[in-house]
Amino acid sequence: MKNAFLIIIVCLSTVLFSCKKDKDQIIAAAEKSDTVNSKLIADNGWPREAENNGTKLVYYQPQIDDWKDYKELTGRLAFSLTPKDGKQVLGVASLKAETLVDKDNRSAFIKNLQVTDVRFPALDEKKIPEMEKLFKETLPQSGDPISVDRILADLSQTKSPPKGITAKNDPPAIFFSTNPSILLIVQGEPVLVPIDKSDIQYVVNTNWDLFFDKTAKDYYLLVDNIWLTSKNIEGKWTKTTKLPSGLNNLPSEQNFDDVKKMIPPPSSGNAPEVFYSNKPAELIAVNGNPKFINIKGTKLMYIDNTENDVFANEADGQYYVLLSGRWFKSKELTGPWSYAGNNLPADFAKIPKDSPRANVLSSVPGTQEANDAVMLSQVPTTAILKKSDAEAKVKVTYDGGTAQFKPIEGTKMQYASNTQEKIIKVGDLYYLCFQAVWFMSTSPNGPWKTADSVPKEIYTIPPSSPVYNVTYVTQTTTDTTVESSSTAGYLGAFIIGATVGAILTYGTGWYYPPYVYYGGLYPIYRPWPYAYGGGAVYNPWTGGYAAGRRVYGPYGAAGTSAWYNPATGRYGRSASVQGWYGGRTAASTYNPWTGNYARTNQGHNAYAQWGHSAATNGNQWAQTGHITTRRGTAVAYQTSGGKEGVITHRRGGGTTVRTNNNLYAGHDGHVYKRDANGNWSHYNNGNGGWTQAGTLGSTKKSGEAIQNRPNQGLGANGAGEKIQRDNLPKNQNLGGETRLADRTQGNNFNRPEQTLGQPNKPLGEAGRPDITNDLDRSAFSRDRGESQTRNFQNFQHQGGLGGSGFRGGGGFRGRR
Repeated sequence: MKNAFLIIIVCLSTVLFSCKKDKDQIIAAAEKSDTVNSKLIADNGWPREAENNGTKLVYYQPQIDDWKDYKELTGRLAFSLTPKDGKQVLGVASLKAETLVDKDNRSAFIKNLQVTDVRFPALDEKKIPEMEKLFKETLPQSGDPISVDRILADLSQTKSPPKGITAKNDPPAIFFSTNPSILLIVQGEPVLVPIDKSDIQYVVNTNWDLFFDKTAKDYYLLVDNIWLTSKNIEGKWTKTTKLPSGLNNLPSEQNFDDVKKMIPPPSSGNAPEVFYSNKPAELIAVNGNPKFINIKGTKLMYIDNTENDVFANEADGQYYVLLSGRWFKSKELTGPWSYAGNNLPADFAKIPKDSPRANVLSSVPGTQEANDAVMLSQVPTTAILKKSDAEAKVKVTYDGGTAQFKPIEGTKMQYASNTQEKIIKVGDLYYLCFQAVWFMSTSPNGPWKTADSVPKEIYTIPPSSPVYNVTYVTQTTTDTTVESSSTAGYLGAFIIGATVGAILTYGTGWYYPPYVYYGGLYPIYRPWPYAYGGGAVYNPWTGGYAAGRRVYGPYGAAGTSAWYNPATGRYGRSASVQGWYGGRTAASTYNPWTGNYARTNQGHNAYAQWGHSAATNGNQWAQTGHITTRRGTAVAYQTSGGKEGVITHRRGGGTTVRTNNNLYAGHDGHVYKRDANGNWSHYNNGNGGWTQAGTLGSTKKSGEAIQNRPNQGLGANGAGEKIQRDNLPKNQNLGGETRLADRTQGNNFNRPEQTLGQPNKPLGEAGRPDITNDLDRSAFSRDRGESQTRNFQNFQHQGGLGGSGFRGGGGFRGRR
């Protein structure tokens, strides 16, 4: 009977796992998957090499022209192709491919690759069909991973961010203190849950360990290793070393173990100041008098002795603070504060990238960092599931037994209010968004079947609704599978602002009051997620917001970290660091937007029910393993469709070549490379030579010019890399390690008059300013993408979210 009673005690949300055994199995599998993903399935660099029946293909990093809906790539790449016992030729290709994104590893996997066009500048037309066929047969069709950072670096030059949502940017209550202090948030009136064999009750709707003694009518609050007591939850709190005997009966194995370690209370330590709020609030806690540090090149100063991002601007005499991605300003640190995001001083964009406060650049409109955050938020995480498996795991329960629905403002739809699941009523049908997968039923009680389509009306739900986040989930289906995609908004990160100057913020800014049900023996409490009170800070390496600051409590914030298991009737709490597509914690975690519970080693994401990683979920996409090639041990995986794709892989796969990634595909169909001075040269297959773009014999007489000037310097200033045609060594480098073709043709070779992707358009003169300007952007993006990819992988190898955070150097400043 005890478990039956406890089943209806809901602390903050429902756990996704039915029993401890199942949970441990999932955790074990996730730990194994996590290791495989982070170390093996990654972008190991460019260019890459593939072989097929003796034909060798070296293909360079693609230049991305578009990423439609962040699911379909179009772009071009430069390559060198050496047939078996033949001579090397260079070319460019136009490509189209679908992508499957693994957010945990920040990689996009190429699948269903289509070669839409191939060009071999200045190659004998008779040889083109053969070379094109060899290229298509040798290029891997699926599986090759490319870093999301590389793709976004290309797109950042051309793609405009979308318009932001209609968010609510009114400031929350903001407290300020220069003394040791904490923020105690209790949403509404205290919701008290009894503890067995005791007169002690546990306050469930708070972010700290808070108890109530029914006999003495006293509250007891544990802050780190200090116990405080008060008659009034809003009143003055004082330190105590005497606790009611009922606290000795706290249950084990329900995450009260840390509390029990503080019984009896330690005698050392001083009582902190307690700020109380019955709604989401924020606390600026400064360690003593503010210590201001000037930011070079600006009129800004930041407060060094605080975990908050607080600035003073000498130009206008205002203070600025960044909270959940939103800027607020005030004449005084004590307030009152007003929203400042529409008129942020220009000096914020001038903060040096190596500044200890450079992390705020991700929230400064118009900066590259802010654009990156906005773009990354639109990249979907994808899961491919068997319909039967997904449908078997769906469980929906309603408090009180019967579904209750409330209207969605501004629509004819309704949402279920007495369950943690997101259920939308559209006409006579019911749609459930469960772990980022859509299900449909003719009854609110099921049975639930995967939805082949989602009504358009659902995507009109406004941000003022507590179920708004489901509008960031879409899916497609086959007869047996469902492919679901979710973006940042599903986990609480939203774009606000105009198209130019958009930024990513945590939460909509709207406050959704919690749901409390008193119809049973014990109260049921279900909070909705909110924007403030969790210390949300953007982490550029995860692409999302992490929450968790000591002054906000060990549980992040009320309504963000407790979990409840209806199968066992047990409840617990956890310190958490949350991100919009995952989380890691000191104990266990809860994501308020999805209702997910998970352990540290697994983290939590939009698909926690289905498995750790969307890309490797359920063996539906990739199975990893080691193989050995002539280059040594490499990592391979095989797609569920039977095709092999790899970081390095066998039978026609792409092995990373440790060489210079310095070949580019021009929109004009020419192959280009860039010298150290930033000048471009284009390649002529006919004589195996390079010509400085736009100068020496650029198109019409390129062959003749090179024949007549065998020692001509073809580098940046005519004095760079000399290519002596008559004495060309076989291992002459091309942009690094690939071998140049031997000079075999004279000056009368044929050249197809075609532009890349436009067969009917004349090729034109190589090295035109519009082409080289585009190539300059590509080179800049390639360098930036390489840097971002390596930075993320270094972050990942150093422990990622499981660490204690970072500070300084422009990195993520952990708030733990």
